[in-house]
Amino acid sequence: MFTIFPAIDLRGGHVVRLKQGRAENEIVYGDDPAEMARRWENDGAEWLHVVNLDGAFGDADNLNASALKKILGAVKIPMQFGGGLRDLEAMRRALDLGVARVIVGTVAMEKPEIVAEAVREFGAEKIVVAIDARDGIVATRGWVNGSGMDAKEFGKKMRALGAVRAIVTDIARDGMLSGIDAGAMADFARATDLRVIASGGVANLDDVRNLLRVSAIGVEGVIVGQALYAGMFTLPQAVEITETKKAKKKICEG
Repeated sequence: MFTIFPAIDLRGGHVVRLKQGRAENEIVYGDDPAEMARRWENDGAEWLHVVNLDGAFGDADNLNASALKKILGAVKIPMQFGGGLRDLEAMRRALDLGVARVIVGTVAMEKPEIVAEAVREFGAEKIVVAIDARDGIVATRGWVNGSGMDAKEFGKKMRALGAVRAIVTDIARDGMLSGIDAGAMADFARATDLRVIASGGVANLDDVRNLLRVSAIGVEGVIVGQALYAGMFTLPQAVEITETKKAKKKICEG
């Protein structure tokens, strides 16, 4: 199954997009995150991808915490949520609120043992590791700091600790509408044995089609943000491509 994840990035309680993860490159797309979530659900989304950018940057995030609760109350589809979840208690709070899956990034790099603890505590399906890379090197703290760790080696380490899924982001492409490297995502899945949710640079429906072609290798979804907000294509158009793929698969299996 291949999933399209519409992205809702929260900053100061607003829906925003950042280019290349830079706080100064912010575009505000709305002041009602719950309404945005309802829009994506009505357009056919099966999951949401929600990020607390203030938490990721280490800023006060009370407004985003309120927005998260409103989103959870507004839709029935599951959500993966991250941004500033740097201990088990923060993960537990998010899961107790109703988040289906928590995203860990910075803490996975700085305290990798917490990934193993989280997997034991909550189960592997409740945890997704964010592997955000610039030039193949993992970045942390809201993509501000370089870690010096090769992204694939980090992925292998996370798999050894019990993680089964990773969001893999090419920071240089994120928000730039420059296209996604489906081959690189497939290589990452193959090298690490992690199920990959691709992120960063989706520009058109061909990016979705290219990722679908490598879904059998372990690329199980894609996060789409800027392309949807900028109107490059619609969510129903993207979902239709995945539904067509599912229908063809059923026919072949039948």
